[in-house]
Order: sequence, then C-alpha cells, then structure tokens
Amino acid sequence: MNIMTSTGLTHRYRSGEIHEFRAQGAEFIYLVTAGAIFAADAMTRKVLDLLCQHGELDHDDLVRALVDDGVSATDAEELVRELRLARAIEPTQVVRALMPAAPPADYPLQALVLNVTNQCNLACTYCYEFGADKIATPAGKPKYMSLETAKSSVDFLLSSAKMREAVHITFFGGETLMNFRLLRDVVLYADEAAAAVGKRITYSLTTNATLLTDEIIAFLSDHAIGVTVSMDGPPELQDARRVYKNGKGSYAVMEPRLRKLIAGHRTRAVTARVTLSAGVTDVQRIYRHLKHDIGFHEVGFAPVTTSGEERDYALDGDAMTGVLADFEALADEWLEYALQGKVHGFTNVSETISELIAGTNKSHPCGAGLGLLGVSPSGDLSPCHRFTDADTHTLGHIDTGLDQTKREAFLTKGHVASKYECSTCWARPMCAGGCHHEAFVRYGDTGHANLHYCDWIRQWTDRCLQIYGVLAQRNPEFLTRFAERKGLS
Repeated sequence: MNIMTSTGLTHRYRSGEIHEFRAQGAEFIYLVTAGAIFAADAMTRKVLDLLCQHGELDHDDLVRALVDDGVSATDAEELVRELRLARAIEPTQVVRALMPAAPPADYPLQALVLNVTNQCNLACTYCYEFGADKIATPAGKPKYMSLETAKSSVDFLLSSAKMREAVHITFFGGETLMNFRLLRDVVLYADEAAAAVGKRITYSLTTNATLLTDEIIAFLSDHAIGVTVSMDGPPELQDARRVYKNGKGSYAVMEPRLRKLIAGHRTRAVTARVTLSAGVTDVQRIYRHLKHDIGFHEVGFAPVTTSGEERDYALDGDAMTGVLADFEALADEWLEYALQGKVHGFTNVSETISELIAGTNKSHPCGAGLGLLGVSPSGDLSPCHRFTDADTHTLGHIDTGLDQTKREAFLTKGHVASKYECSTCWARPMCAGGCHHEAFVRYGDTGHANLHYCDWIRQWTDRCLQIYGVLAQRNPEFLTRFAERKGLS
C-alpha cells in the first residue's frame, strides 16, 4: 500500500494550493498550480477536511481514514492518486508555489501592434500617451509610420511567426484613423505577403470613431477588420474627459458615425472599451447605453491608469468598491442570459470565463514581449503599444530585429515567479501580477505586482468561478458552445 519516495520514505501529504468555492449548493475546487476546476465529491471533501484538521498525514493514515468511512482500499488508493496528480493534495517534500515555466527564448511571434501614428485629434485628459502619466516621446522621431516601415513590420511578423499558421496585426495610435491611408495599404500588402507564405492573417484596430467615413467603414467590413472603439458612455460621461484640444466633447461627433459603423460592418464584432475614471463609474448605466442604445456587440471596462499621485481623474477606494458592485450586478445578468443560452455582451465576464475554460495558468500577465510586440512610427520594437517610443523599453528595431537579451530581461522581470507577493495568491494563474505598463506607471518597475488591484482581482475571479460552477451544473451545453465560439475547443 505504501507509496515510496526515491529516498525510501513513505509520503506524507498536505493540502495542495487550492481555492474552494460554492455554486448552486455544490462545492468546487480551483487548483492554483494547474489552473483547473473540479467539483468536490464527499470523499474529496473528506480528504481535504482531514488534511485541514491535521495539517499533514501519512499516506497510509489517509487511506485508512477513507476505508473507515466505507471506501474500498482500492478506491481509496485511486482517489489519493488522482488528487495527487491533480495537485489537490501534495507530498510535503514538494516545494510550494510552483510557477509555470518561462517560455523558450525562440518563442514564435503571433501578433504585432502597429502604432501607425502617435498623434491624436482628441486630448483625453487621462490618456497615458498624452496625459500626465505619459512616457514621453523622444524628440526627432516621426509622428506617422511610413509605408516602408509598415511593410518591414509585416515581413518581420511573418518570418518571426515560424510554424504558426495564423498571425494578427492590430492598428493603434494616437488616433489610428489619422493614418488610414497607410492602414489600407498595409492590409493589401499583408494579405498578399501572408498568402505567399501559406499563413492566415487577421486584423483589428482601436479608434475613437470621430474620423469614420463611409469609405473607411466599407473597407473595414470588406477586410473583416475587428474594431474596438474607445468610448466612455452617454454624452455627459463621454464628454467629461474624452474631449478635443479646445475642451469640446466628442460624443456628438462620434454617435452618428458609430451607428453607421455598427450597421455597416457585417463581418466582425464592434466592441466598446470604457475607461473608468472619477465621476465616470456608473458601470450599469454606461453598459446599457453602449450595448442597447448604441448597439455595440460587446462592452468592456478598465480602470484608468494612474501613478498613484493626486489626479483629478483617479479612482479612490470607494469608487472602486462601487465599480465592483456594478460589475457583480452585470455578472448576475450575464449568468441569467447564459442560463437561457443567450449571449450578454459584458466583456469582463466573457474574457474571464474563457480563461477558466482554457485552464489558463499564466507565466506573464499578457503576451507583451512574448507572442506580441509593439512597433512605433519610427520602427522601434517595444513590449506592447503602451511602451511605444519609450527608449528605456525598446527591444530592438524592425530593421535590425529583436534584441533577445533585452527581451529576456523584460520577460524574466515580468514572470510571476519574480513577484514575491504573487507566490501565495490563489488568483495568480489568471493575473500573473497584472499589467507591465500599469506597474511601470505606478511603481516605476515593469516587474512589480499591481498590488493596488489584488483584492479587486481576487473578488472578481471568485465571482466568475461561481458563474462557471452554476453553468457547469445547470447549462453545461452553454459552456461547450461558448468554448467553440471562442476557439477554445
């Protein structure tokens, strides 16, 4: 019956790193080191309770306790083995806080964010590019990307993707559509270049929508370019901070163009991305306006990035508490839709559920510097679009290639194992410490955990786990269809 270690000693077991939650009256376990979820039956519960009570137990004592509860010796051994393999329990010799391995040095590129211009026709008061928290653009660098640089970027992406069958380009700014002619020419070039090497290529862009025209909308639809619109809600909320340089609000200019875009773009979803700031925190009202009044397919929210200093747009603790309450109300609504087999459109739930289904266990917060790179108008490579034209975060140039030493240093610093505070957090597989740029702005260090969001992330992740648990019991078919729609199966 004994399971022996290489030293000949019988294993003693302790509870693994788990997060327990309830949904629809049933008990579930989230396995931290595996990023997996499973329902806890009575015998699993018995094992965990024993280990909680005693701290640790010998293998034989654990099996004997199960046998005393009416489980056969064979079934008891099998249960202990399965729980060990799933890491719900672990030998006491195992070092805690196992972290995902770092990706290989030659990890193939999957996506580029082309900052086709660093100029914008708006002057949003909280923008990380133009506001008080910006990383300054060095003097003398071009404001608009040239076609030559853009084509070189496409060639770089295709060659760096290696065996990947599909790659992606996101167009970004400044205001992306201020350089629409380049965008159009790049798409036409990239379509041909990708086809020539047997790869599929897809596109997306982010825009403030003020420069949309019938011609642009038709092109976006014809080439299946996904569109994310930066918008903060109904007129008084949109116009609070998303303003022109003369202080005039942008809603009246955007609104009719948005309606044309949503009506005319028939090949990809049009989504809204809301920046929550002081006074712009009525999440439910914003969602309903953008989803139901304007007609966006999906609406996602993110708190404004701040350095932690006094800013009139910063969210304080009370505001964040109110935001989370609204998030949870919309999450309840998302669940009700899902139970009826319908899609709701609250991106923050959809993205988290997608990661739970996929068994996400992140080594890094996102693909920045990994499968994704940003390209500035000058051709400098950066970890992502938020670090564009920041000399201290340049990882190479499109003409000379990626500086693997700098890339490795960035990724080593950003790995979740490098963030001490993350080592005991059960939510780290989903978070990995948070946004590199947020950390840089807040703490001056891309490898610093976003400690100001930790409690918020844990509470939100727990809520989404509960949603997953309810669906797993009451409408598992929705999870299957959802996974298929998201390309997770």
